[in-house]
Amino acid sequence: MPAPPIWRGHLIGELMTTARSSANSGLQRFDAIPEQALAWHRAGQGAALATVVETWGSAPRRTGSQLVVAGDGRIEGSVSGGCVEGAVILAAQDAIADGGHQILEFGVSDEDAFAVGLACGGTIRILVEPVGGSLSETTLADLVAARAERRAVSYVVDLDTGAGRLDAEGHTDRKRMDRSGVEEDGKTFVAVHNPPLRLIAVGAVHITQALVPMARIAGYDPVIIDPRGAFASPERFPDEVLIDDWPDEAIAAIGLDARCAVVLLTHDPKIDDPALETALRSQCFYIGALGSSRTHAKRITRMQDAGFDAPTLARIHGPIGLDIGAAGPAEIAVSIIAEMTAVLRGRQA
Repeated sequence: MPAPPIWRGHLIGELMTTARSSANSGLQRFDAIPEQALAWHRAGQGAALATVVETWGSAPRRTGSQLVVAGDGRIEGSVSGGCVEGAVILAAQDAIADGGHQILEFGVSDEDAFAVGLACGGTIRILVEPVGGSLSETTLADLVAARAERRAVSYVVDLDTGAGRLDAEGHTDRKRMDRSGVEEDGKTFVAVHNPPLRLIAVGAVHITQALVPMARIAGYDPVIIDPRGAFASPERFPDEVLIDDWPDEAIAAIGLDARCAVVLLTHDPKIDDPALETALRSQCFYIGALGSSRTHAKRITRMQDAGFDAPTLARIHGPIGLDIGAAGPAEIAVSIIAEMTAVLRGRQA
């Protein structure tokens, strides 16, 4: 794998373009199923999207999980962790041939499910949509464009007719919770497509070395910012996106939105404070700052002097992380990830 880029302060124009590409790389790393479906369809290979629309019991994949199947049988993604993929692939190829959607259901009482290995005590219901058939190429292309532009959208489909559409404004609770599912009418399925989560870590320190891999596992696309080249080095952070620049300029170039978490870890006000001011003016869902209660009190005073009011300053989580008695970089990183998750999901941290 080639070494990741390190961006320098004098290359801000390049940074803005490359950082946006980096944001999309998180989507590629974690979930590029709609993009792959569109690519295979446009290449003339045929494609169908399979989506988990309902689960009961101990089904291995959550609602909204997707698998894309090409006309030649190639697949990307998963709807069951391997239990029923074989049957879904066959159904998808039939759907590609006839253009109609299908609803598949597998469960412990279904002999077909046992034949393909679903013996885990769960039941899953799967929607199969052929691209260019029940799922129009235009709708899929619009979805892919929204994802590339980090715009949250819902894909709403009538399970009876197979007719689907995009909704950019509604289903705010579902979007906040990343919760796809069937509506109360029993026939309308809403698939939530949020932008990939992004972690902006200011300070390439020991805690960051533990935090970034954990964040990646949790579904975040991490970016590490530190103007100190000795800290932000590929040797210390192999295969990670590193920005060697002042954080406020780097963050302004990347852009912050409601799917971003910003953590300040340098203990150095001249590095952390400009980044903090930028974060406080944004819609990022989480802001955390390392330091003791005394350090945080001084930070609050500096931010008050900078003109921020009490409700805005209440957004800062400091000392950072849940109070789990953390006693080292790895445990502190666990506490930070836990607090970020609680805030993202609207729970009391």
